[in-house]
Amino acid sequence: MDRFGRIHTYLRVSVIERCNLRCLYCMPADGIELKPRGHLLSLEEILKITRLFTRMGITKVRMTGGEPLIRRNLEWLIEQIAAIEGIQTIAMTTNATLLAKKAKVLRRAGLDQLNISLDTLRPERFRQMTLRDEFGSTMKGIEAALDEGFWPLKINAVIMGGINDDEILDMVEFVRDKPVNIRFIEYMPFKGNGWRRAELVSFAQMRNRILKRHDLIPVDSGDPSDVARDFCIRGFEGKVSFITSMTQDFCSGCNRIRLLADGSIKSCLFHEPEENLRDALRRGAGDGKLEQLIRSSIEQKIEKHEPMDELKSVVDRSMIEIGG
Repeated sequence: MDRFGRIHTYLRVSVIERCNLRCLYCMPADGIELKPRGHLLSLEEILKITRLFTRMGITKVRMTGGEPLIRRNLEWLIEQIAAIEGIQTIAMTTNATLLAKKAKVLRRAGLDQLNISLDTLRPERFRQMTLRDEFGSTMKGIEAALDEGFWPLKINAVIMGGINDDEILDMVEFVRDKPVNIRFIEYMPFKGNGWRRAELVSFAQMRNRILKRHDLIPVDSGDPSDVARDFCIRGFEGKVSFITSMTQDFCSGCNRIRLLADGSIKSCLFHEPEENLRDALRRGAGDGKLEQLIRSSIEQKIEKHEPMDELKSVVDRSMIEIGG
């Protein structure tokens, strides 16, 4: 529990910094300086730290990157985490370019939920937004995820004004006959992504565009830690959601803590890590010391992040280094 009474049950683990796409909102135009392999946590170290987090109250773990499917033997890590007493959910966020060949083995290893990043339904625009020609691979990954029963499948779409906001209604139509939850995400400022307020398409703007064609019926999960505002549409198998980080923050219900690929701990998405577990772990620190560092990070957690126009100047890592 932090100073504001928020109980943390959700650990996001970045297993790698590298990615095979270069999405405009995630990867700085000049790229990033990748850390040497030895500076990153091994899978065994991630497992040890996750076990400790679980004893401290974590019940849900999400694998992120970079692109997590680049990490070798990720299915082994998932299988080991699934066996930890107290773990209720193992999830992963991926760009799905490598998923078609791995969906089955990930399911068998114990993966429960999948979120797939897809910001456009147009192959040429996909190439423009990611600087890679992988649209076909991503769509095959989505098909494989559905075939393996990852229902509801969540698709995350970052909406950028003048770039892909003209596809909002197309993306809604995409979920008409599929067990898919399309989640529209407000464009957020991160180091090196060139965020401009003019490119922000707000929750209200997105919702109003959809309302011109469809009625949006609110769905309340009853979970105060949910980050998405969920809606259903009559006659649709899928759902529509909005993640409103910029215009209507959800900091008061935040239950997340992040373990980055180099062992750093972040208690807030928009602020620098407070502590690092890697060095302590490699010096032979026991669980007591590691737990102390984790609690120190949580105790430093702020009540809420700055307004969006101030976030541009906050010192932090790029989105690809954080894992979202």
